[in-house]
Amino acid sequence: MEKESKNLKIREYAIQCIKEEAHAVLDLIPRLDDNFDRAVEMIHRCHGKLIVTGVGKSGHIGAKIAATLSSTGTPSFFVNPLDVYHGDLGVMTHDDIVLAISNSGQTDELLRFIPMLLHMNVPIIGMSGNPRSLLAKYSAVHLNIKVEREACPLNLAPTSSTTATLVMGDALAVALMKVRNFEPRDFAQFHPGGELGRRLLTTAHDVMHTEDMPVIDSGMHLGEAIIHVSKGKLGLGVAMEDGRIAGLITDGDIRRAMEKWQAEFFNHTVNDIMTREPKTVRPDTKITEIQSIMQKYKIHTVLVTDEDRHLLGIVDHYRCMV
Repeated sequence: MEKESKNLKIREYAIQCIKEEAHAVLDLIPRLDDNFDRAVEMIHRCHGKLIVTGVGKSGHIGAKIAATLSSTGTPSFFVNPLDVYHGDLGVMTHDDIVLAISNSGQTDELLRFIPMLLHMNVPIIGMSGNPRSLLAKYSAVHLNIKVEREACPLNLAPTSSTTATLVMGDALAVALMKVRNFEPRDFAQFHPGGELGRRLLTTAHDVMHTEDMPVIDSGMHLGEAIIHVSKGKLGLGVAMEDGRIAGLITDGDIRRAMEKWQAEFFNHTVNDIMTREPKTVRPDTKITEIQSIMQKYKIHTVLVTDEDRHLLGIVDHYRCMV
């Protein structure tokens, strides 16, 4: 009983932490002002790179923000201010913008970096919790990420403040995606090696069945059609007329017809039960779009056709699991 009580107390600490960080994030909303709009506009019009910088925990968050921006269409990378004094300043040009992050806005290592940027006429977007800080003063635009207190019980360890910083960075990235009309295909180009990239780049042509397709005539009797559907091993038959798709029958259609007509079943033809407008796609249709079609219409298969409804292949939901 004592152990259970102790565990509940521990959970209360965790719950309080999550609540305080959630409040810190929501408190950012009223702080979004014209400065945020100008920051997005500056980055969108930037002809160079967005260089993110920060020290300590702010640096760790900055590296993540830079990675998110880079993967969503904004060329960005992280630079540690300490490395600037040892040659990394050479990566910067007059076309670049610096996003400088410091919760206090008074971090010494970061402030010593600012005169170099001003000398090079590199504009600064400051992100801090102190709009009266030196960082804010020398920034072309300042984003206020102030939090009332840290989730840390001592109000010392960066917790709520780093969460707020991360969320403000995500807000910048998402706003820029909208401004740039960033599409799934663009995302795929920046993620070609992962599972998501493969799914976004893979088309119907890459995965469709093309051999031994269960093609049947629309006038074929159902008894014969069953044999073709079974041989095809896809649970369907594609009805054709004059070389073009006329309809589709599935195992389910056949079972329902048997229950309905019973002894009369073998007197009927494919034409009597087929779906006359099966879902079709072009060979260049992305797998992600095909999955959306299957989910929307609660189907497991689409037919791949050319513009004249000639059958080119079949994609089932197993083929979509790339």
